[in-house]
Amino acid sequence: MTSGSNLPLPTARVAVDVAAPVRLDVSGLLLTADGKVRSDDDFIFYNQPAGPGVTHRSGGGAAPDAIVVDTSALPPGIEKIVVTASPDAAGQTFQGIEPTATVRNADDGSAIATFTPPQLGTETALVVVELYLRGGAWKVRAVGQGYANGLAGIATDFGVTVEEPAPAAAPAAPAAPVAPPVTQAPPAPAAQTPPTPPAPAPAAPPAGAGKINLDKGRVSLQKNQTVSLVKGGRPLLSGVKMGLGWEPAFRGKDIDLDASVIAYGPQRNHIESCYFGRLQILNGAVQHSGDNLTGEGAGDDEVITVHLGALPDTVTGLVFVVNSFTGQKFTEVAKAYCRLMDGTTGEELVRFDLTGAEPQTGVIMAKFIRQFSGEWEMTAIGDFVKSRTVRGMVKPGAAAL
Repeated sequence: MTSGSNLPLPTARVAVDVAAPVRLDVSGLLLTADGKVRSDDDFIFYNQPAGPGVTHRSGGGAAPDAIVVDTSALPPGIEKIVVTASPDAAGQTFQGIEPTATVRNADDGSAIATFTPPQLGTETALVVVELYLRGGAWKVRAVGQGYANGLAGIATDFGVTVEEPAPAAAPAAPAAPVAPPVTQAPPAPAAQTPPTPPAPAPAAPPAGAGKINLDKGRVSLQKNQTVSLVKGGRPLLSGVKMGLGWEPAFRGKDIDLDASVIAYGPQRNHIESCYFGRLQILNGAVQHSGDNLTGEGAGDDEVITVHLGALPDTVTGLVFVVNSFTGQKFTEVAKAYCRLMDGTTGEELVRFDLTGAEPQTGVIMAKFIRQFSGEWEMTAIGDFVKSRTVRGMVKPGAAAL
């Protein structure tokens, strides 16, 4: 699976195990329609391993810990199960130890889906996947939302009580260290404590994080923000045009930027790339307007047309990239943007202005992800990489899905 994608659950009983090169604490939260737990009893972890329809299964250090969910046994009103993970070692981040979640049939152990969140760094806790009820059926969605203040930040966001000791008056002599906050769970043996390091406040999501739709008209996206390409709950578009534009930052200096789109399959496998040297791919479902060598002129410098309805089922992700073929860095480029238009009417629907350029020669502008329902979602990215050609963007593009 890729971030934001979803699949139906083919069985009522599933297990989600989360593996990494280090020991992880894996937890589950039972959430109602408002995205909150009913009480602290809905926080399932190794020190509170059982709740209605949800259990924690320890791997004992030899296998990954897992959250086992029986959707048929969940109490009324529970509409989502969030599966989280955090490194067992206090203060350790996920940088370089990206976890992989595997959703399995809990009865026979067969794999249903796998998901590895991309581009982790300072996060010390992670919402990995969520199981959710939609239209009377249970589905799984790949999430990968990170928190910089540990599992306590996640718990607080979802309504679990995290107690912090009141600050004491300054003592005349050095005082004993204050114990970290703990969640209100049933009493446990003294040798074990809940996996909740100190957390002054829930971590803020990345800039622009969150999903919106087109119900209120044109949208200006921030980095990491996602827009669902539906309106009023119905698919909006059969075809879209992605326009990319730029201007030289210094008068008289031509800059040859190349816009391309890379198509991927469900395992982030590269299928085809559409660029100035290959103006049509996927039997014409994706078309390129041709190469602009200077960035001169008003409006879009290059346009890529995507006929969403004509894309084969094997294509589940599209990544739009721009490269500086002549080697100038993006710090020498002004007014770089991408915009999404209705392929039929030309109406502008979404705009993402790229700011804060870095001295690199490639940038991942945006991605499209196909949902199981057939709906497409667009996410603004704006990540810079070192590459002058689309060939060098294939691996970074896959990591961004």
